[in-house]
Amino acid sequence: MTTLRIGTRGSPLALWQAEHVAKAITRIGGPPTELIKIQTSGDRLSDTNLSNVGGKRLFVKEIEEALLEDRIDLAVHSAKDLPAERLPELSIQAALPREDPRDAIVARRSNQLDVAHATTSSILNSNKNQLRIGTGSIRRTAQLRHAFPGINISSVRGNVGTRLRKLDEGKFDLLVLATAGLIRLNLINRITTRIPSDLCVPAPGQGIVVGEYRKNDAKTEKLLTSIADRNTTAALAAERALVTALGADCQVPLGAIAMPSGDQLVVRGVVASPDGKTLITQEAHGNLMDAKSIGREVAALLLERGVGTILSTVRSMNE
Repeated sequence: MTTLRIGTRGSPLALWQAEHVAKAITRIGGPPTELIKIQTSGDRLSDTNLSNVGGKRLFVKEIEEALLEDRIDLAVHSAKDLPAERLPELSIQAALPREDPRDAIVARRSNQLDVAHATTSSILNSNKNQLRIGTGSIRRTAQLRHAFPGINISSVRGNVGTRLRKLDEGKFDLLVLATAGLIRLNLINRITTRIPSDLCVPAPGQGIVVGEYRKNDAKTEKLLTSIADRNTTAALAAERALVTALGADCQVPLGAIAMPSGDQLVVRGVVASPDGKTLITQEAHGNLMDAKSIGREVAALLLERGVGTILSTVRSMNE
């Protein structure tokens, strides 16, 4: 392998992810790297509700095609953008240590919130009917509606910069964004407060960067394995196993978070109705080496509690 061709979307966050994977490969003595920007259908449909036109695969479709056609050797993605169903010819591997997986509340620059003492509850319980909250996630919407009935929350699309511009232009009073993206883009100063993960369980894979490669490409697989973080790899395996066992997709208000501690792993999963009136959560724990089994166990517990009804209802709503 002379040069490792890395495919990525062209947004600032996607480029940050690809550049840091490239640097990690360089640090272990890997081959020279070349970043190749690829525009996806999800990028072109930036103002469309993706759950209505193809879901998460729209963010990876053209990049995966480039992999399959040997135009790139490695694709770098945000794990939470990957659909549950995998293409049989491709594999994924967590590529960097996980960043903070929690969601964050971001206030407009002109908002006079006391950031030093702000909490999720103090913000969302005050004038909640008047605050205009924007998020691109049905998961966040459902969980926050459950915790704070009556809040005024609506959809916002676009990359992080676009959403922040809409916020500062006065189209929203608050945004709910992924903490990891804000940190990676050096926008940590925009975070008003981080939402506790037991109040709003993050998206599966949130804060994790993954590399995707052809299954028959042993050299690229070895490179990714060499830069992988053990805890992040286990967390990703558990969270994706939970999603796969439920047969869920981006149309379902589903949260999952795996929390490593030494050789142990605690996995929490939540499924909510879109209106937030019903919310079911379960968790299980076990050895880090059994990450996938723990994820599947949480899925089974959720199904025992009746999430199948929510899943069926959401699917019928989107048919």
